[in-house]
Amino acid sequence: MEKKAIALKYPEGFTAPVVTAKGNGPAAERIIELAKENEIYIKEDTELINLLSFCQEGELVMEEAWEALAVIFAFILKEGD
Repeated sequence: MEKKAIALKYPEGFTAPVVTAKGNGPAAERIIELAKENEIYIKEDTELINLLSFCQEGELVMEEAWEALAVIFAFILKEGD
């Protein structure tokens, strides 16, 4: 199965995270490599990536993904304490 990756950012003042990059195969590998180099949290979740794959770069994440993302962001914030 081809690897997929989607990068998100949650800018202050936005109502939801924004898709900043997405890719398959070599592009996905590069997104993951950059995340690791910059110590950005990586979450492997096939269902979530399939849902987020409907979003385009620069778009807000659809409401259907908010609950799953809230759990991930809460985990990241807790780990940062």
